[in-house]
Amino acid sequence: MKHNKFHKYKYRPWFITSRRIAAQLIIPFSIFQFIRTLFLPTVLDVLLLMIFLVIAVSIYFEII
Repeated sequence: MKHNKFHKYKYRPWFITSRRIAAQLIIPFSIFQFIRTLFLPTVLDVLLLMIFLVIAVSIYFEII
């Protein structure tokens, strides 16, 4: 079974640029959403926080 790693030339340049932008913005968005969820916990806030955390972990471990 082949393990797919993030290779520099495997993706289009626009995808690599958008991934770098997302990597810079996902942590501040996650922190803001966590603080918002602490003060005003709704179902949408919790789901959005989980989505942000999944994106952050996938970028950190280079899954996407």
